[in-house]
Amino acid sequence: MRSEFDNIDITIINALQKQGRLSHAAIAAEVHLSPSACLRRVKRLEDEGIISGYHARLSRNHTRQNTTVFVEISLDSLTDDTREEFESAVIDVAEVVNCHFMAGQFDYFLQVWCEDPRAYERLHRTVLSQLPQVTAVRSTIALRTIVERGASVSAIQIENDQPDVAV
Repeated sequence: MRSEFDNIDITIINALQKQGRLSHAAIAAEVHLSPSACLRRVKRLEDEGIISGYHARLSRNHTRQNTTVFVEISLDSLTDDTREEFESAVIDVAEVVNCHFMAGQFDYFLQVWCEDPRAYERLHRTVLSQLPQVTAVRSTIALRTIVERGASVSAIQIENDQPDVAV
């Protein structure tokens, strides 16, 4: 069961999204709580799965994987077995950084990072088109990334933000 959020929780989440290595004392100062009270809130957010982990975000300018390709995949059918077989296989493709099951004109939408278009062509030919049940692969190469961020705290619905209604 998820407990209610308040503005302090939102401020804590915002601070951690900007700088995941902030000390609890620094966060506590920002939200005007004692460090122990702040630690309890952070622990609750972690225990409830709201904060699912802390990650290092790599600068793609310093890696060899500086080409982003968006890939639409269609399967020959969408039975549970077919989806499970495809999903189990795509998880093992290191270049796939995101994979989404879709509703619409195609079945899966992948985000792939690779070194350059030539490397993607090899991946397409030797891996993606060979994944189980794949009947079509359609690719679009991004020219540059404008915004890249994690989940937005503004997406969190604050349950106790609703006005009280007299009965």
